[in-house]
Amino acid sequence: MKTIEVDDELYRYIASQTRHIGESASDILRRMLNVSAQTIKEAKETQAADSETPSLATSHSESRPQDRVRTVRELLLSDEYADQKRAVNRFMMVLSTLYRLSPQEFQDATHTLQGRTRVYFAGDEQTLLQNGTHTKPKHIPGTPYWVITNTNTGRKCSMIEHIMQSMLFPQELADKVCGTI
Repeated sequence: MKTIEVDDELYRYIASQTRHIGESASDILRRMLNVSAQTIKEAKETQAADSETPSLATSHSESRPQDRVRTVRELLLSDEYADQKRAVNRFMMVLSTLYRLSPQEFQDATHTLQGRTRVYFAGDEQTLLQNGTHTKPKHIPGTPYWVITNTNTGRKCSMIEHIMQSMLFPQELADKVCGTI
């Protein structure tokens, strides 16, 4: 079971839709949104397939800003994301999602992102190995990019924040993402 925050007004509205004593908020929302367990399962399968298929990436010009924000928020609320026990796995999922939303903007944002002695992103593992010691490069799923992963969580958040700011995401959302890593 996961927890989500809703404002008081929305909570009261959801509670007012209760049909019987003991009906859970999840049951109420499923009914209101007309979402079955099968629909959720199919959506997860589609999302997993999309993350493995770079050709399905949407460019920024094709997606509206609110759709991009919604996509990131949905990632944060997903069971798959919540089930990740390690910060590096959540980090990789966020990077993969940001790339899918706009490959060109992701490229522009990561092109200039590097540390004092390390390159953080590259098109191949070897470049990262040559530009730092103990970098532990990993391939970002669904992208042509590799990223170093031997950094502390603060540095990972700093990289995510830089990319999201470059891609013009609201600062509030970048902060929320970083808070989950």
